[in-house]
Amino acid sequence: MGEKVDYKKTYKHIYLPKTTPAIIDVPKMPYLMISGKGDPNGEAFAEATGALYSLSYAVKMSYKSKFVPDGYYEYTVFPLEGVWDLIDKSKPTSDKENYQYTIMIRQPNFLTDELFAKFLELTKKKKPNPLLEKVSFNELTDGLCCQMLHLGSFDGESESFAKMKSFCEINGYNRTSKTHREIYLSDPRKTEAAKLKTVLRFSVQKR
Repeated sequence: MGEKVDYKKTYKHIYLPKTTPAIIDVPKMPYLMISGKGDPNGEAFAEATGALYSLSYAVKMSYKSKFVPDGYYEYTVFPLEGVWDLIDKSKPTSDKENYQYTIMIRQPNFLTDELFAKFLELTKKKKPNPLLEKVSFNELTDGLCCQMLHLGSFDGESESFAKMKSFCEINGYNRTSKTHREIYLSDPRKTEAAKLKTVLRFSVQKR
């Protein structure tokens, strides 16, 4: 199957930034995604995450199925990502019930719409999850962005965002959207808060 694709090595510039802000141009990529609202510590978010991972592993293990994709190659499953916004912009970011999100997992470029539909049906039978019905398969691009690696608790992300904002102001960039992307390099269920690693990213344009 050729050389294994490991996102931490093959796409290091996208997934392993430094702990200081930088500008990056993110290309279009295919994702499995699902949208929701509310506290990410709740059951709905956990079910959505589970749906994405079960389907992603079905794609990864597809070389053992009767639907082996053309061009299949061995790879490491990509990390969970989330695009975050507020339902009511007048409320503080500390109100987690006011969050709305689209969480996603990047997919290998051999996955097609037809294969997605087949693996979705297989996953519904093997690992039933009501939120599988809401999973979609689409391409997204962040384009020109500012990003950095945040170390520590999710609640401390505001400090990193402040650094990113200052970096953009100094270097002649404007933030173009109030939404932001997070890429989760650590499992919060198994990692203490102080050691969590999260890529933070928001879209920008040059002034």
